[in-house]
Amino acid sequence: MDPHSLAPAPAPGGPLAGLGVLVTRPARQAGPFAAKLAALGAIPVIFPAIAILPPEDTAPLAAVHASLERYDLAVFVSANAAEYGVPPRPWPSRVTALAPGPGTAEALAALGVADARIPATTFDSEGLLALPLLAELRGRRVVIFRGDGGREELPEALRSRGAEVDIVACYRRAAPASVAGLDEAFAAGRIDAVTLTSSEGIDNLWPRLAEGARAAWRRCPSFVPHPRIAAHARQLGLAVVDTAGGDAGLVAGLLDWAPKRPH
Repeated sequence: MDPHSLAPAPAPGGPLAGLGVLVTRPARQAGPFAAKLAALGAIPVIFPAIAILPPEDTAPLAAVHASLERYDLAVFVSANAAEYGVPPRPWPSRVTALAPGPGTAEALAALGVADARIPATTFDSEGLLALPLLAELRGRRVVIFRGDGGREELPEALRSRGAEVDIVACYRRAAPASVAGLDEAFAAGRIDAVTLTSSEGIDNLWPRLAEGARAAWRRCPSFVPHPRIAAHARQLGLAVVDTAGGDAGLVAGLLDWAPKRPH
């Protein structure tokens, strides 16, 4: 994949002017985030660390769509879950949608699912579980839209609170076919900062990079939105900047770092 193939042109000037920022989000989410960076003058280098594909078996998702009205609550664990999991028909008003953060809520709203509930504490599963709406769930039916092989903590916690929980895999993840373009971008010095949004994405890239690219990555700050991802990145010796608040937090971290960075 050409890491510049989807990148918007940077605006002249701006607080991030001239800085190459690696965007590793899946392709569907990479564009809007890269546009935010470009508007601040950054030069986005888009290289999706995870390819998002439809499930190999679509029958379970179709069955959930056909019986969606039987649920009280629907949890979409990510923007990808929203884009692949929202049915191609009006969302039933009796089903309350929940999202772990504003990015997923925005994706849901763009697909016609308005007023998704989001955490008031941390933008993750733990934050969702702190919502009063999920405190007592006896007699309630919940469906979780997620990728294949997702974490089990959320459904287990919901079941422990009395919910009947169904899980449907609405997409699957795969590693990028090649990391050659990313090797080249690091080797050419086009990357000054890295944004990472999943531990899986790190694992898809790091072992396949040339040692020179790894060394260049270690010299760059890596901005992450969650402590779990930060801990994983630090195990590789990366210089991690732990932010909060999804895209807004990543941008705020970059804006704070840019004027202080060594030249």
